[in-house]
Amino acid sequence: MAEGITVPEVDVASIPELGERIVANMERAIVGKTEVVRLVLTAVLAGGHILIEDVPGVGKTVLAKSLARSIGASFKRIQFTPDLLPGDVTGMEIYNQLTAGFEYRPGPIMAQIVLADEVNRATPKTQSALLESMEEGQVTVGGVSHWVPRPFVVLATQNPVEYEGTFPLPEAQLDRFAARLSLGYPDPRAEAEVLARGGMAHPVETLEAVCDASDILAAQEVTRAIYVDPAVRQYIIALANETRRHPDVYLGASPRGSLAIQGLAQARAALEGRDFVLPDDVKAVAPPALGHRLILRRGAGSGRTPADELVQGILSRLPVPGTSG
Repeated sequence: MAEGITVPEVDVASIPELGERIVANMERAIVGKTEVVRLVLTAVLAGGHILIEDVPGVGKTVLAKSLARSIGASFKRIQFTPDLLPGDVTGMEIYNQLTAGFEYRPGPIMAQIVLADEVNRATPKTQSALLESMEEGQVTVGGVSHWVPRPFVVLATQNPVEYEGTFPLPEAQLDRFAARLSLGYPDPRAEAEVLARGGMAHPVETLEAVCDASDILAAQEVTRAIYVDPAVRQYIIALANETRRHPDVYLGASPRGSLAIQGLAQARAALEGRDFVLPDDVKAVAPPALGHRLILRRGAGSGRTPADELVQGILSRLPVPGTSG
């Protein structure tokens, strides 16, 4: 349990209303991206981290800020650059002359919502500073472990087009992200609304919290208890196994990928007010959960997101639990 936070009693019937309040509030700042906002909230309820791959200027920072403001969470932004050091992320020990000892000075990772902007511009050593916090919920500095605040979500961004001067994230780090998403360019109507706001204060600066951290923690507990039928579990396992033996795939989904699908599917079910997971939940979350985990063989796939297309192709062929197909 998060230190200093009292988690209220929440049942699954109240989560859809909570979700709608958060989504509606975030959409005051993010125009025309309802599905993306819902996917972000789904990952938050699943207790997962999010990788955002998109070109500059489409609202990645606004997305992270609006999430933090909507759920009353602390927010920090880390601009990753080649000269960023691990201590700039985790914090460091500073010698205090008054006490004649070292004191831990927290880094920006010690926030509930952390935006790791252009994460692939930092060196692998600095990128790895994120690993412990993302997986273990703690950072270790000077041999002493410090818990990160909860709920804890890392939203990392990277430009999928510009690779000069970057350090691609290794598979071990990509595997820590529950979902990968892309905002994409707004449609003409949404862009016209963005332009109309041009001279005014950005809506994200006026957003107020519609819930607090304890509500999110309670919703996460409910989400983890959502029932997953053994047949649906076998469906998830079959999907992961298909990625491992597909001829176009060099490296398939890991067991962590299967866990990510299950967690996201439970969160999707909770947001729809159900206490059980349907195969449709698995189908909806599988592409964002698996797309960044697969390494395709050279020349495999087509388009901007060939891994997502490959997952969709597997889903179209895989028998669905409860059907005769």
